Amino acid sequence: MKLLWTLALKELRDGLRNRWIAAAIILLGTLALALSLLGAAPTGSVRVSNIDITVVSLASLSVYLIPLIALMLAFDALVGEFERGTMMLLLTYPVSRWQVIMGKFLGHVLILFIAIFAGYGGAFLLMIMFTGSSIEGWQAYAMMMFSSLILGAVFIALGYLVSVLVKERATAAGTAIGLWLVFVVLYDLLLFGALLLDKEQMIGQQLFSALMLISPTDSYRIFNLSMFEGVSQAAGLAGIASEADISGALLMSVMLLWVIMPLVATLLLFQRREL
Repeated sequence: MKLLWTLALKELRDGLRNRWIAAAIILLGTLALALSLLGAAPTGSVRVSNIDITVVSLASLSVYLIPLIALMLAFDALVGEFERGTMMLLLTYPVSRWQVIMGKFLGHVLILFIAIFAGYGGAFLLMIMFTGSSIEGWQAYAMMMFSSLILGAVFIALGYLVSVLVKERATAAGTAIGLWLVFVVLYDLLLFGALLLDKEQMIGQQLFSALMLISPTDSYRIFNLSMFEGVSQAAGLAGIASEADISGALLMSVMLLWVIMPLVATLLLFQRREL
């Protein structure tokens, strides 16, 4: 564990030196604060708090932004080290290959943790201080931050898988952007296109729910927009999770599975890769 933390802290220091953490905090904090202030407008509903409205806005934005930040952090984590020749140097030390992967992963998750909780958490505190908003709905906001970290971990793991499969940094960057487009944009377009073409209604509620659960981004959306009553009211999705028989534990399990599978694949491929 001491060695893992050493490697993780190295990635954290690199993130500080490269201004990754500062840039992510400023970006997430500015957007969260802007959306929080917009959400402070009267809604005419006593069941929906300002925080609930903010959670809807931030969750809808994070499903695009958090995966992109995570992929940009991770796409060259391995292939970049190989290109610079530093991977061979690193492995001359008494460190196992799995420790390299897990140490880097822990460091990148720490970077994302700081960015999310400083950016989103700071915006939350400023909203409470300067708008006099009630803290009602803080549980949904806290779970939105936590699930955003899990979503980021998913795409860090996917970025590592890309990084171990390709031979050049430029190829890794292009593949990472392609992954982002597939999971964030194209999958939903294909899914809803299939629904539009399904004239005989062969895709039922259960099948549609299962198809949505395949995607970690859709699991994230459903978790944040339907698991809390106030948020689901603000998003206009009240009852969608209960009707589809989807629990919060199931949605979180799907996202965690998406973290584990690419990491395991990366570890296996990295063990076999020649230096």
